[in-house]
Amino acid sequence: MMSDIVIEVENLSKQYTIGTAKTRHDTLRDQLMDGLTSLFRRNGQAAQTSNTIWALKDVSFEVKQGEVLGIIGRNGAGKSTLLKILSRITEPTTGRAKVYGRLASLLEVGTGFHPELTGRENIYLNGAILGMKKAEMDRKMDEIIDFAEIEKFMDTPVKRYSSGMYVRLAFAVAAHLEPEILIVDEVLAVGDAEFQKKCIGKIGSVAKEGRTVVLVSHNMPSVQTMCHRVLLLQNGKLKMSGDSNTVISSYLSDGISADSAEIDLSNHPGRSHSREPALRKVWILNRDGVKSNSVMMGNSLTVCFEFNCDRPIKTPGFGFGIEDEHGKRIFSLNNYMAPTGVNTFLSLNAGVASLYIDNLPLLPGAYFLTLSLVEDQREWVDCVERALAIHVEPADVYGSGKIPDQTQGVVYVPGQIRVFTGHDMNAMCATPNHVTHSVEK
Repeated sequence: MMSDIVIEVENLSKQYTIGTAKTRHDTLRDQLMDGLTSLFRRNGQAAQTSNTIWALKDVSFEVKQGEVLGIIGRNGAGKSTLLKILSRITEPTTGRAKVYGRLASLLEVGTGFHPELTGRENIYLNGAILGMKKAEMDRKMDEIIDFAEIEKFMDTPVKRYSSGMYVRLAFAVAAHLEPEILIVDEVLAVGDAEFQKKCIGKIGSVAKEGRTVVLVSHNMPSVQTMCHRVLLLQNGKLKMSGDSNTVISSYLSDGISADSAEIDLSNHPGRSHSREPALRKVWILNRDGVKSNSVMMGNSLTVCFEFNCDRPIKTPGFGFGIEDEHGKRIFSLNNYMAPTGVNTFLSLNAGVASLYIDNLPLLPGAYFLTLSLVEDQREWVDCVERALAIHVEPADVYGSGKIPDQTQGVVYVPGQIRVFTGHDMNAMCATPNHVTHSVEK
């Protein structure tokens, strides 16, 4: 092993049994019932079958000191299981994971906190677990409290904290008690936007101090910004490892047909926030009304999706979003924002929602469409992320023969550039709203 390796994972696998659970026998009645059940099964009675799944299978990688490693993948890919093994919360079935250095982990809201202890007492408890002396923790106390911004609740038992307060304190503790390795799960998504930004900045400063960070997140722009390297897990296996741009692009385009202008959403891998699979199909029409996911810059297009619910949806909201190939949202629009042509007081259970864009302002490249159905402006019914790919083709939108590309941004603006000299320049500077005046001789 090289001296700069702080995490070493070799052929790591974790198997879980689903179906029949092994229960703890707390009473004599439990033991008797279990004994009778076993007897019946041996005598040929039907038994519930159990299955095993591999949450992780033969995963191997190394992490160097000072590296910020991102781990991405869809729900159920094995990300949280991997972090729990690294944090010594659970043991692997086969393989091994070696960690060299003091590790702090932030995996779930409330992990590592005793609910009956106050926030202040839990700080000392976590520091003691990390092997810190009380004098060290005393020096860090004010810094932790300032970062968490919950000073007036520090002497309140944490069982009374909201999830947001839990996250604030948990991250402040994990980041400021100077672990050599910091492991952070998607728990940061619970915090508000301003606190998330603060945490991202702290992760960056932790890395600059030579400490190691392992981060799991569904926020692709954050992963791209912070992580030197990214691992992509799929069905418990390590599918890809490399620089953040390459791995994220592969992840976002996975499962999307690049050439299809119509997608069946029944079993789409991007489904999230779903109460029921109400979104059934999506397609794109070009300006000629033909199904195509290839659109010229500046041309019109129509996005349509079919929905069908088991019950009427009150005040339904139909959402459309477009993201770039790195997962950064370019724009979002729904009928709550722009209700033109939609009666927001309807109660519907089936139909087709469409978005018409008269002049597509995107620069050339690949983009992804996200769709959502919401009830009464607050309850998710269904959402499919990266439901369909849109390819924007280059065009001479300015009529100059100069065609913009993605090195010049994400969108183009049909503005006018004008130059003024002499008396016209004085008039321009003195006149608001860029209105010029002619001067009679």
